[in-house]
Amino acid sequence: MYGPQRGLILNMMHESGLSPFDFKAAAERHGIQGHADRLNGIGLQALQSSNDRVSRWVLSPNDMGWRFDFTKQCMDGPAWQALVKLAEDAHWKKAVAAQFGGHAINATEGRAVLHMALRGDPEDDFQVGGDSVMEEVMETRDAFLGFADDVRNGDYVASDGGAFTHVVNIGIGGSDLGPVMVHEALAPVRIQDGAPLDVRFVSNVDPFHLDQALLGLDPKRTLVVIVSKTFTTQETMANARRALDWLGDRLGEESGRHLAAVTSNVSGAGQMGIAESRVFGFGNWVGGRFSLWGPVGLAIALGSGAAAFRSLLKGARAMDQHFKSADSEQNVPLRLALTEVWNVNFMGHQSRAVLPYAQALHRVPAYLQQAEMESNGKAVGRDGQPVSWSTHPVVWGEPGTNGQHAFHQLLHQGTEKCPVDFVAFREPMGGDADMHKLLLDNAVAQAEAFCVGKTQVQVAEEMASAGMAQAAIDSIAPHRTFAGGRPSTFMLGDRLDAFSIGALIAAFEHKIFLEGLFWNVFSYDQWGVELGKVLAKQLGADFTSDSAKWTQGTEALRASI
Repeated sequence: MYGPQRGLILNMMHESGLSPFDFKAAAERHGIQGHADRLNGIGLQALQSSNDRVSRWVLSPNDMGWRFDFTKQCMDGPAWQALVKLAEDAHWKKAVAAQFGGHAINATEGRAVLHMALRGDPEDDFQVGGDSVMEEVMETRDAFLGFADDVRNGDYVASDGGAFTHVVNIGIGGSDLGPVMVHEALAPVRIQDGAPLDVRFVSNVDPFHLDQALLGLDPKRTLVVIVSKTFTTQETMANARRALDWLGDRLGEESGRHLAAVTSNVSGAGQMGIAESRVFGFGNWVGGRFSLWGPVGLAIALGSGAAAFRSLLKGARAMDQHFKSADSEQNVPLRLALTEVWNVNFMGHQSRAVLPYAQALHRVPAYLQQAEMESNGKAVGRDGQPVSWSTHPVVWGEPGTNGQHAFHQLLHQGTEKCPVDFVAFREPMGGDADMHKLLLDNAVAQAEAFCVGKTQVQVAEEMASAGMAQAAIDSIAPHRTFAGGRPSTFMLGDRLDAFSIGALIAAFEHKIFLEGLFWNVFSYDQWGVELGKVLAKQLGADFTSDSAKWTQGTEALRASI
């Protein structure tokens, strides 16, 4: 980044109260790597005997129903204090104030980042450019939640006067991952309460995805929701046109009544036959992957109801308030962010597994992949210069207990340590309390096994007590040894409900913000996704055999398709 553009961005950062941060210099100043080397010598297992391990390393924010257990991270008090000093050097509290104050912290796009306003209360004072956004937020919220309940209650009916029974949500990226993740997470609640609508999600431009979603559906009973901020997203609009053809072939001119849109392009939606009363927009201060709290979450409200959606917002707002007010010792997002920084930059761990021991949370790893890696997967700092430190790890995962019978082998005995996030709930999500206890026992046991492992001496003693010959013990024992020392964070909720899900997601959102601050990258743009999309359009529109434009391999591959 050079010349006037770089100067413009730096000036915008100065005006927002944020400035480039030299992560490496701050880390060296506070001797953080020395703490990591010291603790690697001590070992995670030895830290568990500390008298204050639980009191200091378990956080339970008031009235949120969550317990965040960091006892099994390879960190002690002096290391934590050094990390806090790094955060203070980055002026993290000032940065939080700048974000909540509506400053244009997304400097490369000149935009504020204020998705927190979408879950705000009327008395909150969220402003962009000196103007309050809360009246707009509340009007839009009431409109799309009112529409959702009208559909659910049968007050808004299909073209033949009958009630809708199915919803197909068409979006991609943030217009899909967040809504589908929350929708799936609330499945136990819907099953318990009963839900009048079957909600399905389509994102992939692969035509099979839409075909599969529409399979067995009656167009007369189906509402299609198209989610695209610009109403120009290539994949979404391709799927939307096919869905419209599906409706039109069967319903004719009445098909428009079976459409709703979430977009800022009201005229574009109108051209597709969607009445303005069924078009719900949001401001440019909301980024796609953080947008589920507003009308992008319409499918959540259609599936689970407006009351559940409002509870989701309340949970997120509670975490917002905690984030703004809690000190460094008790601040959950700060603890999550600095723990990741510690593991990535000082302990050398380049991936993190997210293991929800709750089947309903099976889409959480995929959601976090986008939210975290699209945000902080950057190699250029806020000053336009390449960073000289690692930024975000690879995020991946699957629900427990499935993972125990798949990739846990690598997590326990592989050559590389991979930190783990466990997520579980204390109360059963179904009717079988014994099975739920089995689920929790497995989660807690896995965290313990990752931490303490099993020595070769222990294995040998067990094998000897089972009557095995010494030769067999000597041969097999090394293969049954677990090194342990594998760090994890355990997030235990009281119960799975909309409020708890909202609080958890918001904690991760704020974690992402702080990580970007510390790593000195802009978290709220995503230029890295653009090039491939541009080239895809070019390939489709004007592909030629011009070797100056395309590599030989691409020419040959495209010609073979």
